[in-house]
Amino acid sequence: MIGKKLPFTREQLDSILEKYPTPFHIYDEKGIRAYAQKLTAAYSWNKGFKEYYAIKACPNPYLMKILRSEGFGIDCSSLAELELAERVGLRGEEIMFTSNDTPVEDFQKAVKLGAIINLDDISHIPFLEQCAGIPELICFRYNPGSLKEGNVIIGNPEEAKYGFTREQLFDGYRMMKEKGVKRFGLHTMVASNELDPNYFIETAEILFDLIVELSQTLDISFEFVNLGGGIGIPYKPEQTPVDLDVMSKGIQKLYHELIIGNNLKPLKIYFESGRAITGPYGFLVTKVLHIKDTYKKYAGVDACMANLMRPALYGSYHHITVVGKGQQPHKNLYDVTGSLCENNDKFAVNRLLPEIEPGDIIVIHDTGAHGHAMGFNYNGKLRSAELLLRENGEVKEIRRAETLEDYFATLDFNGLGSFNV
Repeated sequence: MIGKKLPFTREQLDSILEKYPTPFHIYDEKGIRAYAQKLTAAYSWNKGFKEYYAIKACPNPYLMKILRSEGFGIDCSSLAELELAERVGLRGEEIMFTSNDTPVEDFQKAVKLGAIINLDDISHIPFLEQCAGIPELICFRYNPGSLKEGNVIIGNPEEAKYGFTREQLFDGYRMMKEKGVKRFGLHTMVASNELDPNYFIETAEILFDLIVELSQTLDISFEFVNLGGGIGIPYKPEQTPVDLDVMSKGIQKLYHELIIGNNLKPLKIYFESGRAITGPYGFLVTKVLHIKDTYKKYAGVDACMANLMRPALYGSYHHITVVGKGQQPHKNLYDVTGSLCENNDKFAVNRLLPEIEPGDIIVIHDTGAHGHAMGFNYNGKLRSAELLLRENGEVKEIRRAETLEDYFATLDFNGLGSFNV
């Protein structure tokens, strides 16, 4: 049976379970650092290369501190994410602010921190100017429309809510030049969880071509191009990860042809990957509570889609390991379910697994991005703890589990006595 590896032994997991009740997410620091270093090394040819970790993927300050120590910046999209960046100690152009339908206070916070403002819409130019002022460095998000295919997570570019059209880019940069801006960047993000390295090479070609035309037409210089995120991960055991070297070499070739070949100033390459950085190095650990046998077999666990909603939201596959039974025949068909009052509260549907019994520990793979981060409290479910498996084998709790007091903290029970109906 094709499987996926765990970063801990059965003995290590048993020790963790003695201290921390299920369910919980646990992240592998060694794996995260190794991938971060591999990504940076792949683009060592580009002076100024930087990855801005998309903090929405897993907004935990411990993980951001690890990534900052590897030279990463942070990509934020909300006031809370900007606040997290500030509390971790990030400032200025370590922060990329990529948002849409942006409130006033978010822009004001981003400008105050000196973040790189990545505008999503041409109408945001006067809005930003009025509420926070125009910064010295500005970036626009490009939506290539029919030039580029998207996918189910983001949608087809022409139907997606993000970004400037091509015509709006020329108008927008012209407006910014007239307002005195002299530093510029360009960004796009049109797919998520893409496994073909050629997709990113094609995206770079579109942006490099556009930068050449914008530079020559408007007589402006670009400091950086943000090729977005979207680097996929192999959720299924038979899939292979994106070949970073193939992707980098393809982009480097285009850089020499289009940027250097057109005598443009050196261009920094940025990415804003989230999923690829932490996704494969996170695991949701949960315990089997019940086995139900009706029209089909259900393995009910103590986690639910409040802990991981990707399978319910996108029909996504997440590999499942039944701890201690990996070598047993995977010939029993199960739906692996949570306890929410929703029939799509399932981590797996018709999945062949070894025979499962109450008390078994199940590990759900690749939950280090868009896992805990997308949690919610429907049915009064409490969000789980997050743990960090350090490189030396120690385990640290980096977010405690919610309590009932946390859940009720925003409600007013004291005034009920005087409330008449």
